[in-house]
Amino acid sequence: MAKKADFELPRAKFPEEVGVDSKEIKALIEDFEANEDEVHSIQIVRHGKVAYERWRYPYAPEIPHTMYSVSKSFISIAMGFAIDEGIVSLDTKVADLFPEFRPKTPDENLEAMTVYHLLSMSAGKNVSILSDKQKPDWVKQFFEAPWGYKPGESWSYISENTYLCSVIIKKLTGQTVREFLKPRLFDPLGYNRMPFWECDKQGREAGGWGLFITTDELTKFTVCLANNGVYNGKQVIPAWYVEQATSNLVDNSVANRSAHSSVGYGFFFWQCACENTYRADGMFSQFGIVFKDYDAQFIITQSEIFEEKSREIIFRHLPKMFINEMKKEPEDACRDLDLSPLPCLEAMPRSPYESTVNGKLIHFKRNNILNAVGFPVSMLTIPVTYMSADKGGNIDNVVFRFGENTCTMTWDEGPCHNTIECGMDGDIRKSKIHLAGIDFTAASCAAWLDETTLEVRMRPLESICERRITLTFDGDNVTLKPTSMPSIETMEEYVKNYAAQMISNERLLGVAGKAVMRINLLVEAPLDGKMI
Repeated sequence: MAKKADFELPRAKFPEEVGVDSKEIKALIEDFEANEDEVHSIQIVRHGKVAYERWRYPYAPEIPHTMYSVSKSFISIAMGFAIDEGIVSLDTKVADLFPEFRPKTPDENLEAMTVYHLLSMSAGKNVSILSDKQKPDWVKQFFEAPWGYKPGESWSYISENTYLCSVIIKKLTGQTVREFLKPRLFDPLGYNRMPFWECDKQGREAGGWGLFITTDELTKFTVCLANNGVYNGKQVIPAWYVEQATSNLVDNSVANRSAHSSVGYGFFFWQCACENTYRADGMFSQFGIVFKDYDAQFIITQSEIFEEKSREIIFRHLPKMFINEMKKEPEDACRDLDLSPLPCLEAMPRSPYESTVNGKLIHFKRNNILNAVGFPVSMLTIPVTYMSADKGGNIDNVVFRFGENTCTMTWDEGPCHNTIECGMDGDIRKSKIHLAGIDFTAASCAAWLDETTLEVRMRPLESICERRITLTFDGDNVTLKPTSMPSIETMEEYVKNYAAQMISNERLLGVAGKAVMRINLLVEAPLDGKMI
C-alpha cells in the first residue's frame, strides 16, 4: 500500500540545484512587499523538485486555502475524465441534458450550445455577476439568463458555465464532483483528505468557485498538468485532454482585459502573455502557472484583488528566474527568503472598562436594509460569502471574557454559535469556528484603542480577508463598526473596473457603478447594541 511520502514532491537542497536563482526569488519577494501585495504562500518547482516554498505567518502548509476560480480548472479535469470515459462528449448538446428547460418555441441558440461551449466560456448565456446565490435553483438562473451572443460566436467569463458542468457530472454519474474526482485525481495525487467545496442547496459543487485546498495540493495538480497528466510515474489525467484543455482554443481579447488575460483561453485555463505558458487563475490572485519551456511551475496564494498587478510582479521575475542548474550552492546565494509575518494589533494598556464588559451579553439590532439586499453584517467579509448560498450574518449575543493575555469573543450568527480566542499581547491566537457553512481556522487578536473602544481582528486562514470590528461602549449602549482588509473601498474599485470590462452599455455601466457604491456604503454601516 502506497504511503503518503510516496506522493510527496522531492525538495531541492537549495534553489540553484534545480536552476532557480535565489537572488531573483528575493527580488520577487521584495517586489511584492514594495507593492503591498499580500502573499500567503509560494511554491516554485523545477525539474520535478520544490526549489522554494514559504508560508506567511499565520498561514501554514496544513491549512487549506480558498481557490476561487482555480476551482474551474478542477472542474475542467473532471469533465476531461467524463469525456475520456464516454460519459459525455464535447459535442453533447446541453439542451439534451436538460430537456426540462427547452422552451415551447424552439430556441436556436439553446439547441446549438454544447459542452465544448461551456468549457471554453463561449456558451453565450449572460448570467449577472450579481445573481442571488441564496435562491435555490441556480440551474434555472442559468437557463433564464439572457443571451449575449450565439454559442461559439464570442467569449465571456461566466462562472455559471462551470457550475453547469458540475451539475452535468452529478446528473450523468450520480456522484458529486468530489466523489467523482477522488479515485481519479485526489487519491493518485496523494491528497490525504476530501477537499471541501462550496455547494448549492442541492449539494452540487459550485464549480466555478468554492474549492478549498492546500498550497501543496495545488502544486501537485499543477505539476501533474505540466507532465502531461503524469504524476508519481502514473498517467493520472488523460494526456490528450491536458493538451487540449491548456491550449489556446478561444480568442478572449473581446473582453478588453489585461495583457495576461486576453491572449487566449482553453477549457477553464488561461494562456499567459509569456510564450508557452498557461495558468489556473482565481480571484484575489490564486495562481498555478506552468512554464512549459522551462520545466517549471509557480504556485501562489494571495489576497491581492487587483490580479493584473500581481501578475505583472510575477512576470517581471519569471521566467528569468530560471537558470542553469548548479551542483554546489553559490557563495552569493540569498538565504533570507522568508515572507514577513502579517501585522497584528500591538499590546496596548488594558482598560478598566473590562470589568464592566466582562461576561455581559451584548444584543445587537438587525439592520433590515442589509437583510433585504442579502448582505447582513457577519464576522466574515463579503468576498468570502458573496457567491455563497449561506452568507451568515446578523451578529448577535456577543460576550467578551478577558484573561491575562487574551480575551474570548462568543457570538451568534443564525444557527452558528462560535467562540474565538484573541491575543492581547501582540500575537494572534487560533480558534476553530464554523460559519456560513464552512469550517475555518480563525487567527484573532484584540486591543483597547482607548478606555471605551475595543478593536477585534479575525482572519479566517482558509480565506483571504480580515474582519475588523470596533466596539465603542457608552454606559450600556454599544456601537459595532465593521471594516475589512482589504478595505471595502478597494473592493468597490475592483468591482467597478470589472464591470467596465464586462458592460459595454455606458448607461448600464453607470447604474451598476452607483449600485455598487450604495451597497458598499451599506455593508459596513454601524450596528447599535445594548449590554444586558
